[in-house]
Amino acid sequence: MTTAVIVDAVRTASGKGKPGGQLSACHPAELLSQVLSTLVERTGIDPALVDDVIGGCVTQAGEQAVNVTRSAVLGAGFPEHVPATTIDRQCGSSQQAAHFAAQGVLSGAYDVAIACGVELMSRVPMGFAAQGANPFGPAVAARYPDGLVNQGVSAELIAARWKLDRTTVDEYSVRSHARAAATATAGGFDAEIVPVTAGGATVSADETIRPGTTADGLAGLKPSFYDERLAQRFPEIAWHITPGNSSPLTDGASAVLIMSEARANALGLQPKARFHTFAVTGSDPLLMLTGVIPATRKALDRSGLTIEDIDAYEVNEAFAPVPLAWQQEFGADPDRLNPRGGAIALGHALGASGTRLLTTLVNHLQATGGRYGLQTMCEGGGMANATIIERL
Repeated sequence: MTTAVIVDAVRTASGKGKPGGQLSACHPAELLSQVLSTLVERTGIDPALVDDVIGGCVTQAGEQAVNVTRSAVLGAGFPEHVPATTIDRQCGSSQQAAHFAAQGVLSGAYDVAIACGVELMSRVPMGFAAQGANPFGPAVAARYPDGLVNQGVSAELIAARWKLDRTTVDEYSVRSHARAAATATAGGFDAEIVPVTAGGATVSADETIRPGTTADGLAGLKPSFYDERLAQRFPEIAWHITPGNSSPLTDGASAVLIMSEARANALGLQPKARFHTFAVTGSDPLLMLTGVIPATRKALDRSGLTIEDIDAYEVNEAFAPVPLAWQQEFGADPDRLNPRGGAIALGHALGASGTRLLTTLVNHLQATGGRYGLQTMCEGGGMANATIIERL
């Protein structure tokens, strides 16, 4: 039986997604090119063997337009016959890229593929692609006459529905920074972060981790998404979401080398993990961040595993209520949830986040000897992907 395996998984350090952030001087295609070049150098694979490069990017406009993944492949010096495509499943774009790449291997369409992602929110701001336009159309407006809301308000609705108070979401955020800082100090990210050059400087450490974060400090931050009209529409909202319990605007890129186990063996490469189960689902676009719950259920049902069988869970921390609601629903062990910290500390570079989470998960299982890992990502418009991998 053909199996799809992960040979290596790498990422850049996070950069603050604003002018002056440590990656902001680098063009998005150039940043991803550096990651792709390092991926093939680390593994020693001939890039001419790559059947396809599938990249995720959410804001495909400006410098990230015109198939940024193809530009990155050419910039990395891959042979011209190696194709590339860029996909958008919102925050799960590069997780979906990994699904497509692995499914291509399993189907026999590919022997070798790369899944990757990039987003420089400092250079191509979130929402830039739809600026001044209505991307939904009249039929969606008719279906949801009261109007959809932004993700921050969705996070507020989740906090209200799962009865998550301000102290709970802030304390979770403190934990994210503390775990990420402890991992960084212990050298736990050294195997996954590849140094890149931006503006003449070498970047190799996450810029978004704040080791000194405290609950008292976060308690003084004002809600980010309060709106009087929405407060009247949703009286249940207590307005807990602040910059402190949300993922920051982030720059970054990441990439995963995927191939059949037979091809890996033939090339003398040692796989780190295999893809076990895939799931993707749609969910309520008003509560758009809750898709991680049905996606996880779908993945567990397909896998034959239970939540207790999973050694680590990477649930993207777009906002603190998302992993907390997920944890409640599954009765999940908090020690296994984002054990190296999550996007609140490590950043959420949109199109790069799916393969960033996968990179962190693979390296955590390698370091701890865990067998199974689960990754799930909430996505704009009400969707989610879930992936189960097994360490080899």
